[in-house]
Amino acid sequence: MATICNQTTRRAAILGLLIALSACGDTAKLTDNESIGENPTLPAPNGQTIPTVNIAPARGWQDGGMPTAAAGMKVVAFARDLDHPRWIYVLPNGDVLIAETNAPKREGGGIRGWIMGKIMARAGAGTPSANRITLLRDQDGDGFAEIRSVFLAGLNSPFGMALVGSNLYIANTDAIVRVRYEEGATVIKEAPVKFVDLPGGPINHHWTKGLVANREGNKLYASIGSNSNAGENGIANEERRAAILEIDLPSGATRIFASGLRNPVGMAWQPQTGELWTVANERDEIGSDLVPDYLTSVKRDAFMAGLIATMANTSTVVRSRRVRI
Repeated sequence: MATICNQTTRRAAILGLLIALSACGDTAKLTDNESIGENPTLPAPNGQTIPTVNIAPARGWQDGGMPTAAAGMKVVAFARDLDHPRWIYVLPNGDVLIAETNAPKREGGGIRGWIMGKIMARAGAGTPSANRITLLRDQDGDGFAEIRSVFLAGLNSPFGMALVGSNLYIANTDAIVRVRYEEGATVIKEAPVKFVDLPGGPINHHWTKGLVANREGNKLYASIGSNSNAGENGIANEERRAAILEIDLPSGATRIFASGLRNPVGMAWQPQTGELWTVANERDEIGSDLVPDYLTSVKRDAFMAGLIATMANTSTVVRSRRVRI
């Protein structure tokens, strides 16, 4: 018992020291105007042995406080007490599906993995995944969901969702599954059926898998983040990652639609041009002013230079972003 207590005390001391050191690291020097736009200022990379980490504790709005809305609008709580809600999908009838989810449990990782787990917990992401989709329905249009039900449970770190005809596709962390959906349903009782595999564990560095269908309803697009921060786990572990996959319906045949996107999260179609757009989350640990995340259109067979250029030359990947924003 004494040994366990000593280990716990030692780990807590190490964590406190590292958080203190990382919070005292470099700070961003560029203004918003300098770091945002089509041609942002990109300083030289600043490699960090202990990266700057300054995570704000996750806590709710106090005493009825709300975010400041634009003129003529207001913000209200549509639903409360959700378990780590990460993604929203609105069905044609207005029902709102919420992916209550978190990263799958990871084994090992050593001291770095333990520290990252503690930091994620500080940000509110330290709980086990609820592995469910919850349905919210606002019946009277007052901005509050009167109906709330567990729509589908027993999933595996679900994230993206897409309704195509009467099939609802859900992107688990390791596979796309589907269920039959009838308009107005508040619960799905049938077990999901696996449609296609997606890159998953055991590392699964970026675990969220986004999903969107095309207008014709004959293709799905799945966004897959890299299996590392900057290729440190080896290129062999990056197969079909840092990419957007195109999946044929109904055959399930899969190809890489675009690659070199370190961690694309969120996809949408531009209604006038029909182009696919996404937001790419860029790499860490090279200074507080690098690398800016970016919004970009994505063309078929595009190579966005991300992971390969990162592994070869950090400066190359940073500068390549100018033409992609």
